[in-house]
Amino acid sequence: MREQSTDLRETVRRRYAATAVKVAEGAGTACCGPEPQSQPQSQTQPQLQPVEVDENFGSALYPTAERDSLPTKAVAASLGCGNPTAVAELREGERVLDLGSGGGIDVLLSARRVGPTGKAYGLDMTEEMLALALANAEKAGATNVEFLKGTIEAIPLPANTVDVVISNCVINLSVDKPAVFTETFRVLTPGGRIGVSDIVADDTLTPEQRAERGDYVGCIAGALSFTEYRTGLEAAGFTGIDITPTHPVADGMHSAVIRATKPRS
Repeated sequence: MREQSTDLRETVRRRYAATAVKVAEGAGTACCGPEPQSQPQSQTQPQLQPVEVDENFGSALYPTAERDSLPTKAVAASLGCGNPTAVAELREGERVLDLGSGGGIDVLLSARRVGPTGKAYGLDMTEEMLALALANAEKAGATNVEFLKGTIEAIPLPANTVDVVISNCVINLSVDKPAVFTETFRVLTPGGRIGVSDIVADDTLTPEQRAERGDYVGCIAGALSFTEYRTGLEAAGFTGIDITPTHPVADGMHSAVIRATKPRS
C-alpha cells in the first residue's frame, strides 16, 4: 500500500479508536466530524475545512424507538450519515454484513430484523471499536451476531457468504474503493444485494474541491462522485444500481442511499 494511503488509514483508525474509548468511558457521544489537529499538517497537504457536525450525522438519523431499544453506548458511538438498516429490506433468516460496524448499532438492529435464524456480522479494523461492539451486543442479549477484525478492502469471509451487505458512511473513508466493491461482490451470494448509506459528491466537484469541504475522518474528502460510484459498482459486476441522495451535508456533497444487486448468474 502506498505510504499516503497507509497514513490515511492510520488517521482514520486513530480517530475511531479514540471515539470508542471516549464512549466506553461515558465521556459523551460522538459523530462523523473533523479530527482535531494535534500536530501541524504537512505542508504538502491542503488546509482542510471541517464539515459542520449537526443532525445530518449520527444517531439522530434513527427513529427514537430504535435508539431507545439499544444500549446507550451503541447509540452514542453512532458515526454514520444514514440508517442503512431502514433501506436494506432485511428479511427473516438472512445473513447480513456491516462494513465498518463501529459500536455495533447497525449490527444489533440488523440482528433483530433477520431474527434467530439469521445472522449479522460486523467488520471493523479498530480493536477499541470491536471491544465496544462486543460489550454492546452482550448488553443487548444478541446471540446471532459476530464481530470480525479486518479491513473492508479485504473482507475476512469466504465467497458467497452473506445475503446483504450494509454500511453507514464508511466506504467513502476507504483508501481503495475498487477493492471494497470487488470484495463486497465476492462475499455476496448470487442474487445478494447491498443497501449502503454513504457520502456522494456532485459530478461537477473535483477531488480537490471535495477536500476543501472536509477531511477524510470528517467523511467528506474521500467521497466519490455519483458517476464514479456507479462506475465502480458496475466494474465490480453489480447490476440494478440506484443512488438516491437523501440530504445535503456540505455544498455539493450529499448523504445518499446506494442499492445494487449481484446477478444470480
